[in-house]
Amino acid sequence: MVDTVVAMHMSDGLLDVPAVAIFWLVAVAGLGFCSLRARRDLDDRTAPMAGLVTAFVFAVQMINFPILPGASGHLLGGALVAILVGPYVGALCVAIVLVVQSLLFADGGLTTLGANITNMALISTFAGYGVVLALRGLARRGRGGLVATAFVAAFLGTVAASLGFVLEYAVGGAAGLSLDTVFLLMVGFHALIGIGEGVITAATVGAISAIRPDLVYALRGSAPALVVRTGRSAS
Repeated sequence: MVDTVVAMHMSDGLLDVPAVAIFWLVAVAGLGFCSLRARRDLDDRTAPMAGLVTAFVFAVQMINFPILPGASGHLLGGALVAILVGPYVGALCVAIVLVVQSLLFADGGLTTLGANITNMALISTFAGYGVVLALRGLARRGRGGLVATAFVAAFLGTVAASLGFVLEYAVGGAAGLSLDTVFLLMVGFHALIGIGEGVITAATVGAISAIRPDLVYALRGSAPALVVRTGRSAS
């Protein structure tokens, strides 16, 4: 049961029926809103990038890296997609990955898919993008600032997703564990996972910005100083 709780993908039976229904509604409403707003962000740069980041997130989520004995983690991708394609398109990208993983690979339960989408597609993505907005000045000073921002956004986005998990368990947990235990396991482990998430996100964003900063959503409308330091226009 401990292995089930420390995994971000909730399995069937971890939440009771009312909680399952509540977070399915949250997921559907959130993705519906993102779908409406995503239309404004999709253009000849964002659309191809959205397909690429969806494939990338799917691939890296299939790779687990050890955190402690008996516990492993993988990239959530929320901050990464938010930085590259924006939070609305990004949330849809992660949601697609979660649906495919649940249906084809049994990674996360069908009944708890709404909760998983809420955690990893909505909370992680928008929390990460909130950090990007807060650190916008740093991110647009140069590639170093962008990489640092990406790391912090990914780390905090991962921790925020784990807190979402704890909230969902508080609403209707059915695993027989105390809320304190779930909190310590989820937040503690995912603080460590967030470091790996931050490194991978920072490296990916840094590599893309070095070659095509114009493809990085978070750099749109950036100051001339960033253009000089990267050597390419980010507008």
